Amino acid sequence: MTTAIIDYDSGNLHSAHKAFARMAAEADAGEVTVTSDPEVISKADRIVLPGDGAFPACRRALFDHRGVFEAMEEALVTHARPFFGICIGMQMLATKGLEYSETLGFDWIGGTVAPITPSNTSLKVPHMGWNDLVLEASHPVLDGIATGDHAYFVHSFQFEVDDPAHRIAHVDYAGDITAIVARDTLVGTQFHPEKSAATGLRMIRNFLTWRP
Repeated sequence: MTTAIIDYDSGNLHSAHKAFARMAAEADAGEVTVTSDPEVISKADRIVLPGDGAFPACRRALFDHRGVFEAMEEALVTHARPFFGICIGMQMLATKGLEYSETLGFDWIGGTVAPITPSNTSLKVPHMGWNDLVLEASHPVLDGIATGDHAYFVHSFQFEVDDPAHRIAHVDYAGDITAIVARDTLVGTQFHPEKSAATGLRMIRNFLTWRP
């Protein structure tokens, strides 16, 4: 079994690889590889898409790596393989993003990535640091995780889903902010699981052992 972490020159690949490899070893969940090779991606049993920075720049960088998106799409749409998007990697699942300019996403989960606008103007944007998850639905990747568990966030935009059923957790930052989205074999976190201590590691392990 192989988990491919997509390398498109965006995201904290070292930390992500270290966390996923550690959990894969503990769960006997096979090999974790960092790759930009479409052939490796298309054959992987699980796919992880990290992302840091601005939505448009990450999308451009991904599509600059020829064949990578098509390999991900084939693995997901044709073969229904588990997919994990992290931070901007999660936001790109949306229909569109509004950062700097309107930019098309993958449209794998309907919705818009829009600016965070806390109702309390004393709260700073970006939303940065630890926050308590509020679970809204059950899901295999949430096994052993409960409302009140902490996760680490760094972002100025949030995923506003079209279908509330596709948001399975949020956090409160003077208003609800999407924390986790999921549909079919897709899951995405606005927070960084590789930086979220026990909560994040548990979620990574759950993903690696998930049998949709």
